Amino acid sequence: MTTTMPDHSGALPQKDDQPWTDPALPTPDRVEALLARLTLPEKVAQLSSAWEDVEPAGPEVAPGTSIFDRVGDLAETARHGLGQLTRPYGTLPRPALEHAETLAGRQRQIVDRSRFGIPAMGHDECLTGFTAYGATIYPTSLGMAATFDPDLIHRVGAAIGADMAEAGVHQGLAPVVDVIRDYRWGRCEETYGEDPYLVGEMGEAYVTGLQSAGVYATLKHFAGYSASMGGRNHAPVHAGRRELFDVVLPPFERLVAAGVASVMNSYAEIDGEAPAASRWLLTEVLRDAWGFEGTVVSDYWSLPFLVSAHRVAADLPDAGALALRAGMDVELPDQRGFGDALVYAVQQGLVEEEFVDRAVRRVLRQKVALGLMDPDWDPRPPALRAGELDLDKPENRGLAYAVAQSSAVLLSNDGTLPLPSGGRIALIGPCADDVRTMFGCYSFPNHVLAQRDDLGNGVDAVSLRTALANELPSVHWEFAQGCPIRDEDRSGLPDAVAASSAADLTVLVVGDKAGMFGIGTSGEGCDVEDLRLPGVQEELVEAVLATGKPVVLVVNSGRPYAVGRFAPAVAAMVQVFLPGEEGGRAVAQLLSGRANFSGKLPVQIPNSPGGQPYTYLHSPLGDRQSFLSNLDPTPAFPFGHGLSYTTFETDLLTVDREQVPTDGEFTASVRLRNTGAVAGAETVQLYAVDPVAQVTRPVRFLLGFAKVVLAPGEQATVRFHVHTDRLAFTGLDGRRIVEAGEILLHAGSSSLDTPVRESVRLVGAERDTPVLRHHAVPVTVERG
Repeated sequence: MTTTMPDHSGALPQKDDQPWTDPALPTPDRVEALLARLTLPEKVAQLSSAWEDVEPAGPEVAPGTSIFDRVGDLAETARHGLGQLTRPYGTLPRPALEHAETLAGRQRQIVDRSRFGIPAMGHDECLTGFTAYGATIYPTSLGMAATFDPDLIHRVGAAIGADMAEAGVHQGLAPVVDVIRDYRWGRCEETYGEDPYLVGEMGEAYVTGLQSAGVYATLKHFAGYSASMGGRNHAPVHAGRRELFDVVLPPFERLVAAGVASVMNSYAEIDGEAPAASRWLLTEVLRDAWGFEGTVVSDYWSLPFLVSAHRVAADLPDAGALALRAGMDVELPDQRGFGDALVYAVQQGLVEEEFVDRAVRRVLRQKVALGLMDPDWDPRPPALRAGELDLDKPENRGLAYAVAQSSAVLLSNDGTLPLPSGGRIALIGPCADDVRTMFGCYSFPNHVLAQRDDLGNGVDAVSLRTALANELPSVHWEFAQGCPIRDEDRSGLPDAVAASSAADLTVLVVGDKAGMFGIGTSGEGCDVEDLRLPGVQEELVEAVLATGKPVVLVVNSGRPYAVGRFAPAVAAMVQVFLPGEEGGRAVAQLLSGRANFSGKLPVQIPNSPGGQPYTYLHSPLGDRQSFLSNLDPTPAFPFGHGLSYTTFETDLLTVDREQVPTDGEFTASVRLRNTGAVAGAETVQLYAVDPVAQVTRPVRFLLGFAKVVLAPGEQATVRFHVHTDRLAFTGLDGRRIVEAGEILLHAGSSSLDTPVRESVRLVGAERDTPVLRHHAVPVTVERG
């Protein structure tokens, strides 16, 4: 449906005078036909958004909701049309169909206000699932990364996209493809880990899944956000161009090549430059070098932050002009630097109208592609037309369970696990009986309902306490909280000690409760000074260990904590990364032995709580230098580590050629065998070492991986097909190159457990690689 309204002269556009509504015409022709008819205020309206449901006095669900007043009601903000509606489902707790009704009404209002009947796109958050009341809550992105299973995460992305499309939402603000550089950063839980190849693999799986459902994905945060100084949110980034191009930017470059539709800027600053106003980042790198053709959207209030936080703009019109000229296309979540301020900036000569036209073309291309300009477009979301909107379908819960089960990492085990089916077991800890400790900060309960326990969670979820009681009904369970998550309340420690002392063994569950801006211990704005467990949880662990009873330590967290010092004293240790609504059931079945562990660490687990926050991807000087420093950065558990109830052996690493041209490829093959008594899945990891290069290189870096399920006694040959693009790096003069020389190959079960090694020599001239053609390492598995 296309609604027509009188233009400013009072003339009514005739249907045959609206070629932009003709699906038979090429998209560029439709866009240009409409663009030519729009006035400057109407053009700028397409670059602006409106957040109707935001409550300045409500929960702080974005950095600024309590600072900024609403710009105005929709009658005012959409008086010339509108580009986007902000979070139509992710702001207030309403039944899904009520949200759909409200969204349809707002779309009708926007179409009626627009001279040419242009609908708005709707966007919402979707990091751990569609951030809507009653929608499936999946594990965090860090948990998804721990599966090392891109196919599974593609299915998750497709399921989330299908729910959003059904609800009438067009764009999802995910994934986060920042590469972790400092574990103290609160948003670690939102990322896919500390290795750019792993981040790229999982990010591409999610993006292609989401977009397969017709919902645009949004890469964030471009760029450098995770390298903020001191691990602090919204802090400066002190990273050189080599770190940016070799570590931070590769996932973004890869997903641009994969066809991602949108990119969101970072809040940080890089060497004094604010990304929201960086022509170098938003145009020279993103578009000129990589060929990105989608839209760049601002992270919430990034344009006013150019005035108040970065101080690179004098006022809002100046901020709008700076951002637009740099390459920003759409302002979210409302219209402060764009909107009236941008119209004024153009009229005053602060920025040329051609830059407005450039951004509007990009926006209209996407609206045409989504069908919003077609004559049969309906403002009612598909679910509203069907009369039903189930956002927590059984098949989605099944996916959430699969991810939760596949993401749990068995760090150590002396044989205490699986748990016995009888006897007396103490279950202790602040994360044992609180369902919301299993949810990420962008789940609806922790994001919007953090201070509204009376509204429940919107989904069926059971705590680990309930799940274990159901899983092992013959066990006599004794529960004690021990201490709160964060408060320094020690009054429960004696009860915890008593329960542990009276039991045959103890399951101790510690970690985080995610939230926003200091409400939680993990999540956006929940940064930490060091990597000790929150509150007095370390005292709880020490007190329980002092009983001398066997302890299974389960760490449920959004970042890796320095729990390595407890490893020698515990009977077993498990790491989960906020495993979602099915987390209780999944972890219980893993602890009981009904299911097998297969997760791998996407981050290291440190030994030291402070002073050594960096990741496995470091140069040789980042390794232990005992004769130069008393500090030892060796992790307790390395990147890629994860055990199983069975055992595996990796051997017979071979390379199909000794020499490879610098613009060539080779195949590395390794044999994997299940040498244990039960079926299991092992992730074979191939690492590269560049022993001599013109610049310092990481001591090792992940080339590729494959998760393989094997029955007892079964074996498989895993073949990694590696193009030399994967060996490119930024050389001394700032060019990305592949240079001749020896490359060492290591294969095994983690970055430090690589029992088999080979080498290959790159030969020929140094090769420039300004644009990579091969981002992935395809893997084939031959059984038998």
